[in-house]
Amino acid sequence: MERIELLQGTLDLLILRTLQLGPMHGHAIAKAIEFRSDEVLQVEQGSLYPALHRLIKRRWISAKEGTSENNRRAKFYALTFRGRRQLTVETSKWDKLARAIAQILRPGEQEEA
Repeated sequence: MERIELLQGTLDLLILRTLQLGPMHGHAIAKAIEFRSDEVLQVEQGSLYPALHRLIKRRWISAKEGTSENNRRAKFYALTFRGRRQLTVETSKWDKLARAIAQILRPGEQEEA
């Protein structure tokens, strides 16, 4: 199956949206994104963990040590109040970007809708 590379900043949005479901460890976040995208989007560790650290630095998510479902130590990430607000902002930006791209790719369809 063909995988699609994510635009810069899109991964942050997907992580915030995924954590809206509740706290998760890194591997679970990656798997949730893959599952919810019907396996089209694949999140590599080399992209995921820098994004998580970036989101912690912005205080959009928090991290807490815990035990995973297979009894391993893991860091669990959770959406903060600030992150919930930012999710709304980022979702709005994404919707605007998607509409703009659609207007360019399918100009006739946008006028009819």
